[in-house]
Amino acid sequence: MRLLSNLFDNNRAWANGMKARDGDFFTKLATQQNPDYLWIGCADSRVPANEIVGLLPGELFVHRNVANLVVHSDLNCLSVMQYAVDVLGVEHIIVCGHYGCGGVRSALEGERHGLIDNWLRHIQDVRDKHASVVNSVPDPGRRCDYLCELNVIEQTINVCKTTLVQDAWLRDQALSVHGWIYDINDGLLRDLGICVTAPDEIATGYASALAWTREARD
Repeated sequence: MRLLSNLFDNNRAWANGMKARDGDFFTKLATQQNPDYLWIGCADSRVPANEIVGLLPGELFVHRNVANLVVHSDLNCLSVMQYAVDVLGVEHIIVCGHYGCGGVRSALEGERHGLIDNWLRHIQDVRDKHASVVNSVPDPGRRCDYLCELNVIEQTINVCKTTLVQDAWLRDQALSVHGWIYDINDGLLRDLGICVTAPDEIATGYASALAWTREARD
């Protein structure tokens, strides 16, 4: 048990399966990574980024944290974004949340879990910003899901407002920022109606996404 031998067994089976499909897969993978996409998602173990979009290793650059937050003082997230945009040249940044997110639920209900409460404060800011519409949803589960959607929208806008993305647009680099949400109950992704490709699209993209989520809740 100390060596977690079952995970090593799984790894060997996976590696052998990949080589059976393509004998040169790992040789090619070792030479470079050339992803078109940066995925900013939740650390939840039920949301495996590569698998749910059907992409192989090397095709999706990934950053994950609790509740898929993009905070302007988070050097970890910003460093991933900078490398993805400036070095790898990704063309799409996808912020993807998921329904039933434990971090969002804790923030919504004001639960206390210790150090992470400081991180979840950012979601409480989203909750408070949209308090009137969030509180108008009577069912607790649907209320949480609505806040999950709003959180994705706010984090997508945060991505757009970073100096990294703004500078990429200033030099006419092709870069689109998307807001999606994943439903653990059926395994399907849903587009939240926000895709921003230039600074002058931020306000209209934000407004259309908020309208989309309100219509979906009605």
